[in-house]
Amino acid sequence: MQLFIQKAKGKKDRYVGLGILLLDVLRAYLKSCRPMPSKYVFENPQKPGESYSIRSAQQIFHDAKTRARINKDVGIHSLRHSFATHLLEKGIDIRYIKDLLGHLSIKTTEKYLHVKRETLIFRMFWMN
Repeated sequence: MQLFIQKAKGKKDRYVGLGILLLDVLRAYLKSCRPMPSKYVFENPQKPGESYSIRSAQQIFHDAKTRARINKDVGIHSLRHSFATHLLEKGIDIRYIKDLLGHLSIKTTEKYLHVKRETLIFRMFWMN
Protein backbone atom coordinates (compact mmCIF):
# COMPACT_ATOMS: atom_id res chain seq x y z
CA MET A 1 0.00 0.00 0.00
CA GLN A 2 2.74 2.42 -1.02
CA LEU A 3 3.67 4.37 -4.11
CA PHE A 4 7.27 4.83 -5.17
CA ILE A 5 7.97 8.45 -6.06
CA GLN A 6 11.06 8.79 -8.21
CA LYS A 7 13.07 12.01 -7.99
CA ALA A 8 10.67 13.76 -5.62
CA LYS A 9 11.50 16.98 -3.76
CA GLY A 10 15.24 17.39 -3.52
CA LYS A 11 15.62 14.80 -6.31
CA LYS A 12 15.15 12.07 -3.68
CA ASP A 13 13.35 8.81 -4.29
CA ARG A 14 10.79 7.93 -1.63
CA TYR A 15 7.77 5.85 -0.81
CA VAL A 16 4.46 7.39 0.21
CA GLY A 17 1.46 5.75 1.82
CA LEU A 18 -1.45 4.77 -0.39
CA GLY A 19 -4.86 4.99 1.28
CA ILE A 20 -7.66 2.64 0.23
CA LEU A 21 -9.72 5.50 -1.25
CA LEU A 22 -6.80 6.66 -3.39
CA LEU A 23 -6.19 3.08 -4.48
CA ASP A 24 -9.76 2.91 -5.82
CA VAL A 25 -9.32 6.24 -7.63
CA LEU A 26 -6.03 5.11 -9.18
CA ARG A 27 -7.58 1.81 -10.32
CA ALA A 28 -10.41 3.69 -12.03
CA TYR A 29 -7.92 6.09 -13.61
CA LEU A 30 -5.75 3.27 -14.96
CA LYS A 31 -8.83 1.47 -16.35
CA SER A 32 -9.68 4.58 -18.35
CA CYS A 33 -6.15 5.20 -19.70
CA ARG A 34 -5.61 4.84 -23.41
CA PRO A 35 -2.81 4.02 -23.97
CA MET A 36 -1.92 2.29 -20.72
CA PRO A 37 1.06 3.88 -18.93
CA SER A 38 4.18 1.77 -19.42
CA LYS A 39 6.55 3.11 -16.75
CA TYR A 40 4.91 5.88 -14.68
CA VAL A 41 1.38 6.06 -13.30
CA PHE A 42 1.13 9.57 -14.77
CA GLU A 43 3.02 9.68 -18.04
CA ASN A 44 3.60 12.59 -20.37
CA PRO A 45 0.93 12.12 -23.06
CA GLN A 46 3.23 13.59 -25.72
CA LYS A 47 6.11 11.32 -24.68
CA PRO A 48 4.84 7.88 -23.57
CA GLY A 49 7.19 6.20 -21.11
CA GLU A 50 8.43 9.57 -19.79
CA SER A 51 7.31 11.45 -16.71
CA TYR A 52 5.75 14.88 -16.75
CA SER A 53 8.18 17.78 -16.54
CA ILE A 54 8.17 19.84 -13.34
CA ARG A 55 6.57 22.73 -15.25
CA SER A 56 3.81 20.45 -16.60
CA ALA A 57 3.04 19.14 -13.10
CA GLN A 58 2.87 22.73 -11.83
CA GLN A 59 0.48 23.66 -14.65
CA ILE A 60 -1.76 20.66 -13.91
CA PHE A 61 -1.87 21.73 -10.25
CA HIS A 62 -2.69 25.32 -11.24
CA ASP A 63 -5.47 24.17 -13.60
CA ALA A 64 -6.96 21.92 -10.89
CA LYS A 65 -6.95 24.86 -8.44
CA THR A 66 -8.72 27.01 -11.03
CA ARG A 67 -11.37 24.33 -11.71
CA ALA A 68 -11.91 23.93 -7.95
CA ARG A 69 -12.21 27.74 -7.61
CA ILE A 70 -9.32 27.88 -5.15
CA ASN A 71 -7.96 31.41 -5.33
CA LYS A 72 -5.21 31.03 -2.74
CA ASP A 73 -1.76 31.73 -4.18
CA VAL A 74 -0.05 28.43 -3.37
CA GLY A 75 2.16 26.09 -5.34
CA ILE A 76 2.29 22.33 -5.67
CA HIS A 77 4.64 22.10 -2.65
CA SER A 78 1.74 23.29 -0.47
CA LEU A 79 0.28 19.77 -0.75
CA ARG A 80 3.30 18.37 1.06
CA HIS A 81 3.17 21.14 3.65
CA SER A 82 -0.58 20.61 4.21
CA PHE A 83 -0.07 16.85 4.60
CA ALA A 84 2.52 17.38 7.33
CA THR A 85 0.48 20.07 9.05
CA HIS A 86 -2.66 17.91 9.15
CA LEU A 87 -0.69 15.04 10.65
CA LEU A 88 0.69 17.37 13.32
CA GLU A 89 -2.80 18.67 14.08
CA LYS A 90 -3.98 15.07 14.54
CA GLY A 91 -1.26 14.56 17.14
CA ILE A 92 1.10 12.40 15.05
CA ASP A 93 4.63 12.36 16.48
CA ILE A 94 6.93 14.73 14.58
CA ARG A 95 9.62 12.03 14.35
CA TYR A 96 7.22 9.83 12.40
CA ILE A 97 6.30 12.77 10.13
CA LYS A 98 10.04 13.39 9.59
CA ASP A 99 10.41 9.84 8.28
CA LEU A 100 7.28 10.09 6.11
CA LEU A 101 8.59 13.28 4.51
CA GLY A 102 12.04 11.81 4.03
CA HIS A 103 13.80 14.53 5.99
CA LEU A 104 17.30 13.72 7.20
CA SER A 105 17.08 16.18 10.08
CA ILE A 106 14.26 16.83 12.55
CA LYS A 107 15.13 20.53 12.17
CA THR A 108 13.72 20.47 8.65
CA THR A 109 10.45 18.98 9.90
CA GLU A 110 10.19 21.45 12.78
CA LYS A 111 9.31 24.24 10.34
CA TYR A 112 5.81 22.72 10.28
CA LEU A 113 5.40 23.24 14.03
CA HIS A 114 4.60 26.96 13.75
CA VAL A 115 1.23 26.14 12.18
CA LYS A 116 0.32 23.85 15.05
CA ARG A 117 1.36 26.47 17.63
CA GLU A 118 -0.69 29.16 15.87
CA THR A 119 -3.72 26.86 15.77
CA LEU A 120 -3.40 26.03 19.46
CA ILE A 121 -3.04 29.70 20.42
CA PHE A 122 -6.07 30.59 18.28
CA ARG A 123 -8.19 27.85 19.84
CA MET A 124 -7.15 28.79 23.37
CA PHE A 125 -7.92 32.48 22.76
CA TRP A 126 -11.20 32.13 20.89
CA MET A 127 -12.64 28.97 22.48
CA ASN A 128 -12.50 30.25 26.08
